[in-house]
Amino acid sequence: MLEATGVLLALLFGLLMLEFLKLRRAAAHLPPGPTPLPIIGNLWALKFQLHPEILMQLSRTYGNIMTVWAGQTPMVVLSGYNAVRDAFISHSKEFADRLITPSFQLFVGENGIAISNGHMWKEQRCFGLKILRKLGQEKEGLDWRIQVEAQSLVGMISANQGRPLDPRGYLTLTVNNVISAVILGHRFPLEDELFQQLMESTDYLISLFGTNWRKAYDAFPWLMKHLPGPHQKVTAHITFLRHVMMQEILNHQKNLTGKPYDFIDFYLKQIHKTKDDPSSSFRESNLAQVLAEFFLAGSETTITTLLWALLYLVANPDVQETVHRELDKTFKSSQVILFEDRKRLPYTNAVIHEIQRCANIGPFGLPRQCVQDTQVQGIKLKKGTIVFANLASVLNDPNHWDTPTRFNPRHFLDKDGKFQSNAAFLPFSAGHRACFGEQLASTKLFHFLTSLLRAFTFRLPQGVTEINFEAIIGTTVQPHPYQICAFPR
Repeated sequence: MLEATGVLLALLFGLLMLEFLKLRRAAAHLPPGPTPLPIIGNLWALKFQLHPEILMQLSRTYGNIMTVWAGQTPMVVLSGYNAVRDAFISHSKEFADRLITPSFQLFVGENGIAISNGHMWKEQRCFGLKILRKLGQEKEGLDWRIQVEAQSLVGMISANQGRPLDPRGYLTLTVNNVISAVILGHRFPLEDELFQQLMESTDYLISLFGTNWRKAYDAFPWLMKHLPGPHQKVTAHITFLRHVMMQEILNHQKNLTGKPYDFIDFYLKQIHKTKDDPSSSFRESNLAQVLAEFFLAGSETTITTLLWALLYLVANPDVQETVHRELDKTFKSSQVILFEDRKRLPYTNAVIHEIQRCANIGPFGLPRQCVQDTQVQGIKLKKGTIVFANLASVLNDPNHWDTPTRFNPRHFLDKDGKFQSNAAFLPFSAGHRACFGEQLASTKLFHFLTSLLRAFTFRLPQGVTEINFEAIIGTTVQPHPYQICAFPR
């Protein structure tokens, strides 16, 4: 018995050594990084999650272009503005492919915009951006539709009469209705059962995507398909989400008018226009996927940013007061503020940008793959190499921000108090795979924050003296739940 045990242990040790040597040989052809261990790679050093702070610490040892191993899979991490700029901006085409993992296929498939590659991605993204630009130019376009929901939010918060409230629920309702108004052409009554189910499915999918269940599914998809757990509900929620989108498409097809009003109208018109083109990717199934992606990618990101925004405003009452003065000085209480008016509100615009920089809700974005052999800052990367940027290291790069670890709207103001951009401001990533919804997200943040700050002064509840800025790392980087008081101005 003891002899058999010794043989098994020797065999196991030999297999581990072979795997270790195999990893060492593979690592020799990649940028430097911590030594990977058999099976787990660098997961122990990473504390089993991709944490921006840990990766920034590792980059100080191994450089701004380094390799970390998620189990058996090597990933090249870009840190700092110069490395990210050289890869995603200067060599944008070479990093235009998405990595399609088993969980991505489960959550979104290969249609749509977020995960697709090649001709389909180019065609869908280009046309989608075109539609959003057109909607932004319409008289009753993005500004008007977002303003409706922003005022709905103000009304709900006003009804609370200054009592402590958790803002997440209010924000979830109104932000999701913005998405609905823009892409579906209508808003839902807040108590609508279908709307509640839609938000429930969206929240479930978004939350699960940032957990270890999703990571385990990517590592062992063949096993996870047969194991119990929350991931088993994913298909049901995705099926429901796509069903709702297909019903909206069918309703639009029955009621098509001459002038497109929303995203679906524009897309259906394009389907008809390209119906005889065999290379066209415009079809109802693709449209349903794009609509679902709007809800999955466009709601939680805005909600999370606004939650951080209220915390930063409460923690910096002088900043909040300065925004109040600028809004009052520039606009009468009855005037409607449009997105283009941000040029007349340099301080407010700077505050919104600084909130996005400090909140840093998506520190990595989705991973990319090299389309071909290429080089980044002289380091060779082969075709198929998985690459992602540590955007936190860009948004906190001391070479581009005077006080990178402190909330400071002056980062976006010149000496005369005028708004100035910063090349290292990349919360939406950069290049060909930059966030598709950047324009919509920026417009939502501007309208929601200006509407809230015109209406309220935000303070901590009585007796609360400390603010918890510790982040929860999930699909997005979220603050811990909190309560806040909104006093009418």
